[in-house]
Amino acid sequence: MAETTVTATNDRRHSEQVLDVREDFEVASGVIPGALHIPMGQLRSRLSELEKDTPVIVVCRSGNRSAQVADALNAAGFTADTMAGGMTAWVAAGLPVGRAEGAPAQGSARQARRTP
Repeated sequence: MAETTVTATNDRRHSEQVLDVREDFEVASGVIPGALHIPMGQLRSRLSELEKDTPVIVVCRSGNRSAQVADALNAAGFTADTMAGGMTAWVAAGLPVGRAEGAPAQGSARQARRTP
């Protein structure tokens, strides 16, 4: 499994896909601006929302779920890294956090708007 740092993720987030696999209640506290939110349990049914030709950085709260998802994406032909330390490390580093616009309703997911 390839791993990336929060600093590298911040540098790469404008040109690559950031996939947040946390649950709806977790993203209500904030997301990496521009991240696509697909809870881990919904990934199989929503895999088509990811661009196969663009690298993916997978994010969760601490890095455990994202490591599992990155491994699965790599096995499916994507190029995916996990972000070490997850959103806990991102927030601790003082990096930008966007609001999950209109906090997702239970059972649905929304894609945060990509910001430059």
